[in-house]
Parts: sequence; C-alpha cells; structure tokens
Amino acid sequence: MKYIEVDEDLYRHIASKTERIGESASDILRRLLGLSFAAIEAPQPLAISQPSLEAEPVQPVVVKAVTPVVNDFSALVNEHQLSQQKGAVGRFLFLLDSLYQLAPAQFSQILQIQGRDRLYFARSKEQLLEASASANPKEIGSSGFWVTSNNNTAKKRTILSEVLVQFGCDATIAEGIAERL
Repeated sequence: MKYIEVDEDLYRHIASKTERIGESASDILRRLLGLSFAAIEAPQPLAISQPSLEAEPVQPVVVKAVTPVVNDFSALVNEHQLSQQKGAVGRFLFLLDSLYQLAPAQFSQILQIQGRDRLYFARSKEQLLEASASANPKEIGSSGFWVTSNNNTAKKRTILSEVLVQFGCDATIAEGIAERL
C-alpha cells in the first residue's frame, strides 16, 4: 500500500463524502472515481500486547512498529459526536471506529492486543464467543473487526490506551483520549 499526504481541506472533503460507518478514504475515492473495490489483504499484526489495570505502562511482548501509523490523533476525538454515544461501550466503539477511519489498512494491528487469558479483538463475533461465552462481541463500525465489550470501563480505557500507543500515539495523549470513555 502506498501513502500520500493531502491538505486538511481535501481530507475533510473526502471524509464528508462518507456514506457508511467504517468506509475508508480509499473506499470513498474508489466510489467517487468509479474504480473497482478490489479485496485488499490486511497486514498481519506486528506484535502482541497484554494490557492490564496496573499503573505502570504496558510493554508489548514483541518489538512494536518503528514508524507511527497515525500522525494526527487530535482528529480521532470529535467531542460532539463522542457526546452523542450511548454509555462507555458506545464511546469505546466510536473511538475505535474513528481510529479505523484514520488507518484502515493498518487496523489489523489491534488483533495483537490480548489479555493473558482473554481475546479482546477478532475478525468475527464467533472467534470472540469461542474464546469467551460472555464476551458480548460488538462490531467496530463496519470495519469487519470485533471487540469484547463486557469489560469494565477501567479495562476498556486500558485497552483503548494500548491500541492508541500501538498506533504510534504518545502514552500521555492516549491516556487522555481513553479517559473520555
């Protein structure tokens, strides 16, 4: 996959043409330009992390990506839209979907974030239910990725913070975003 830089106003214009939750910038441009939607294989996760509720920052089990995946995490939080979400689960899903919108091609990295004995993310509802019958899986927008939603709010914050750090976000900024749950 190739990457290009676009001006903020152009990015906002592309984003304004979104027709469904989870639609990537590439999908929007393909639709607008009348190009085919070729299936793109998602890259494999780079590392596996194990978030916990401990006060110390979570260290990944394997080396993380050297280059950040997302450059502007301020675009992740739309306070008005976030306030419209129902409860901590809604805000958790909204922020994860917003991250997907910023980096759809790299979003499969979330699969590497797992608990010691728990699967937090999967490519299907069935995978999460297979790992835990009480997982209460929810789809992240229409990304094709699923998340366990029956964790308490503190655990959701920890998981979200680790996801953001995995995508190149500064840990302090990640914690600030996660506090919005």
